Amino acid sequence: MANNLSILILAAGKGTRMKSDLPKVLHKVANREMLNLVIDEAKALKPKNITIVVSEEMKNFEEEILAAQKDNTSEIKISFALQKERKGTAHAVLTGLVEVKDLGEKLLILYGDTPLTNHVTMKKMADKLEDFSLCILGFDDEEENAYGRLVVDAKGHLEKIVEFKDATDEERKIALCNSGVVAVDGKQIKNLLDQVKNNNASGEFYLTDIVAIAGQMGLKRTFLKTELEEVLGVNSRAELARIDAIKQNRIRKKMMDSGVTLLDPTSVYFSYDTKISYDVIIHPHVFFGPKVEIAKNVEIKSFSHIEGAEILSGAVLGPFARIRPGTKIAENVRIGNFVEVKKSYLKKGAKVNHLSYIGDSEVGVEANIGAGTITCNYDGYSKFKTKIGDRVFVGSNSALVAPVEIADGAIIAAGSVITKNVEKDALAVARGKQINIAEGGKKFHETKSKKNEN
Repeated sequence: MANNLSILILAAGKGTRMKSDLPKVLHKVANREMLNLVIDEAKALKPKNITIVVSEEMKNFEEEILAAQKDNTSEIKISFALQKERKGTAHAVLTGLVEVKDLGEKLLILYGDTPLTNHVTMKKMADKLEDFSLCILGFDDEEENAYGRLVVDAKGHLEKIVEFKDATDEERKIALCNSGVVAVDGKQIKNLLDQVKNNNASGEFYLTDIVAIAGQMGLKRTFLKTELEEVLGVNSRAELARIDAIKQNRIRKKMMDSGVTLLDPTSVYFSYDTKISYDVIIHPHVFFGPKVEIAKNVEIKSFSHIEGAEILSGAVLGPFARIRPGTKIAENVRIGNFVEVKKSYLKKGAKVNHLSYIGDSEVGVEANIGAGTITCNYDGYSKFKTKIGDRVFVGSNSALVAPVEIADGAIIAAGSVITKNVEKDALAVARGKQINIAEGGKKFHETKSKKNEN
């Protein structure tokens, strides 16, 4: 497959109904741009090249798309073709082919706003070109819709595709619909496209017309059927939400099949790249942002938000924990309610049980961080690091002003503001002097009462 397949992704649609300054194909499903989800699946086929047809609005995002694909390591060349005028799908394909310097024997045409199309289906389409010059991906839909229809003869052979606007009443009753995905002989595609006309209800050059043209040329044509869900496209926010829900349900099923317990599956939100081992328990209403990896025997309690973090076995998080990017949580760490951790490494057995902020920090083995502790990591200009040693005890309501180091075994008295390093096994007390004024409270209340009476 790698030596003879080229892939073209059409991504120049305006997406007017999205009502957004962001190009439609860059809206996200499971925290991944739709276009990048399509590219991810396309890469699985190891094609010789991928060309993306984009609009003028997409030009500023090309570097961003390429950067997002760097994590998905591959030597596959990705290039872009600018479609200056929108004259239909056939015109878009012609525009893309201009940029393909080494067209494969097989060409697969995909859509950037159809993010659920699977690489397994893509491969089946490409494989059909061993025996046919053209293959269309179709699906059955008995409901009223505006999809193009696949017209087949009495023997089940594909004859043509008719767009809904141009279909007769009888043709509109056909359940077999067109997804738009096409696999075509790379040696024939330009010849087919050159014969497409725009004498139709929209005045556009339809890619679907190549089916009838191929028949006139005596080329063999066929189709492959898939489920409607796989080829759903996005034209509105409501359709985006529908597809995201389908994607989430697929990820949830995959998680549970691999040994993850979801106490309330529909309330847990995953990202496209979330990695979770077996025997992990996830309570209701947990959100996973991108780049999260969780080892076995971890428990995530309700209303926790985790992104860009690695969590090792035996850790317990939440409820109401926020774990931000750059965080590593080691074995058997406890992160309690209303704790925020950012870009920090919490070592084995450390505890931050409640109401604390740990940022740009290293927390040692079996260290205990008391309630209300804050690592003051930012001075308004730069970030600084706090290093807390093994078995350190930090009393409640303490502020650790970075850069600062607290050595192994030290104790920080509750209510302290620590601005200097603390030696090993030392007790640090940094509080303002307490003064008790006799009957000061009584006098205060009396004064306030008189003012209120007046």
